[in-house]
Amino acid sequence: MARLCKIEKDKRQRKLVDKYKTKRDELRVKNRDGSLSFEEKLAVQQELQSLPRDSSRSRLRNRCKVTGRSRGVYRKVGLGRNKFREYAMLGYIPGLRKASW
Repeated sequence: MARLCKIEKDKRQRKLVDKYKTKRDELRVKNRDGSLSFEEKLAVQQELQSLPRDSSRSRLRNRCKVTGRSRGVYRKVGLGRNKFREYAMLGYIPGLRKASW
């Protein structure tokens, strides 16, 4: 299991990303607008940079929903490889069966 502080930090970051998502998206759309002058684009970029660094979606790390493990996480189910195998053997993941041929 991951350290508790890492799990809590991930929760805080995800909350921050959700909080600033709309503002960040609006600024990004404005920045891509071709009709703005150079000075206006600089102002938009400055405003975008003034947002908290951790509010960026790209700074998030995929973590296992059960253990908080950061490596070997399957995106589709949100579980680390260890728990994925365990849950698959117990039959908790619908439609998944151990291969046998």
